[in-house]
Amino acid sequence: MVGVSLEGEKVILVPYMKEHVPKYHQWMQDPFLLETTASEPLTLEQEYQMHLSWCQDPLKKTFIVLDKDLVEGTFVHGDPHVEAMVGDVNIYMNDLDNLELAEVEIMIAEPKSRGKGLAKDAVLMMMAYAVENFGIHVFRAKIGESNGASLRLFQKLGFEDISYSEIFKEAVDSL
Repeated sequence: MVGVSLEGEKVILVPYMKEHVPKYHQWMQDPFLLETTASEPLTLEQEYQMHLSWCQDPLKKTFIVLDKDLVEGTFVHGDPHVEAMVGDVNIYMNDLDNLELAEVEIMIAEPKSRGKGLAKDAVLMMMAYAVENFGIHVFRAKIGESNGASLRLFQKLGFEDISYSEIFKEAVDSL
């Protein structure tokens, strides 16, 4: 069963499907993306295993971000529209002591799609989805100190810096 798709002004969020994995894997070979997402490179097989774990974990929700301008033809729910993939947006409900708290992450992997407001649209849609479907009322973002674009985005969205860790070099923001 294919999950829900969400349509915004500039993006469409679709469930992360196996058809997305090869392109996602290609993105995650880029040293810049690995650094800004604090990720390690995986093999394609490991990426497929990670995809399954994300889809099966009830405490994680991942959507692939489609740039509406890149969708070929008419958008069809259930079609992966790999041609329009530009990134992903996630929430992690990993604080079992506070079920109203979730970590939110965004990645716009395609350089040509950055700076167009897609990340803002995707994050706001994901947060609204989390409030409506999971009762989330507090959001946190962990952003590396060198990721200026993400720091600016979350500041514009009203997130406030609440702590800074020299060890992990991550700014922890909360709305």
